[in-house]
Amino acid sequence: MATISPDIKANEWALPPQSRTPAWLRALLKNPASITGVVLIVAFALVAIFAQQIVNIVEPAIAQQEAEQNVGNPYMIPRDGFSSEPQPPSARHVFGTTEGQFDLFYGVVWGTRTAFEVGIIITGLTLIIGMIVGLVSAYYGGIIDETLQRVVEIFLAFPFLLAAITAASVFGPVVHSGILTGIIALTLFGWPGYARIIRGDVLAIKERDFVLAARAIGVRDFRMVMRHILPNSVYSLLVVASLDIGTYVLSFAALSFLGVGTEVGYADWGQLLSFARNWIPSLATYWYIIVYPGIALLLYVLAWNLVGDAFRDALDPKLRGLRP
Repeated sequence: MATISPDIKANEWALPPQSRTPAWLRALLKNPASITGVVLIVAFALVAIFAQQIVNIVEPAIAQQEAEQNVGNPYMIPRDGFSSEPQPPSARHVFGTTEGQFDLFYGVVWGTRTAFEVGIIITGLTLIIGMIVGLVSAYYGGIIDETLQRVVEIFLAFPFLLAAITAASVFGPVVHSGILTGIIALTLFGWPGYARIIRGDVLAIKERDFVLAARAIGVRDFRMVMRHILPNSVYSLLVVASLDIGTYVLSFAALSFLGVGTEVGYADWGQLLSFARNWIPSLATYWYIIVYPGIALLLYVLAWNLVGDAFRDALDPKLRGLRP
């Protein structure tokens, strides 16, 4: 039997670093749009991690007020009175205040944490539920596939946002807990799309020769799915999930804007925008109540869309102009 020379093994590590980098990662880093998205996401992540420190430095008076008002729940935006008229930016309120005198800067900064929590948690839950349903449905087929797909079709029959609003209205009086109401509502109607995607991939992959060979030698179902089927069918699901993080944050903001996402005063960009509804005719004067939370939401969703698009292009050879 031929043996591999130690010199050849050593030479593998003598290759340029670029040669050892996965092709999809090189394609991702070469895309200016994806680099912009990554930079934005990193910037938002830093703001979320150091939210309290940023507020302490920029608005020390509001930070002290927050410590006195919201003991144990820093997500509640401190308010400086109860006047209905928003106040313009000042030394005390860098971004100004909303209707009800909620501090805009505090809400925008801590709303970054809410955005990450909402996007990652909802995407993770819907991805797991959809993946399990799609895998079981496609792998076993027959009556199991028919039953699960009818359930999926029932959920898909409801308009997503309208169904989520209805669910949030139902669960809101029961849950009474920050972002949990919106998470439950969006997760409840968000998983069927993932189930459909992975079902189609598994139906194609389970007929491949390597799967048939593994079945012929008696590989158990769990090992078959986890070792042979799932690793070869999860890529399209991950691409869709990366695009959906921003979508779920936008949907959650819509729930908060309508008053069914979070409790009043919770640091969420959608709720900050909801405080501006009565002042839209006077935006020339009260521009700040929409500009700051609106730009934060726009850039956050845009960042994930840029990364998701580039991730899709990097994983699909056809979209890179290469032969599969």
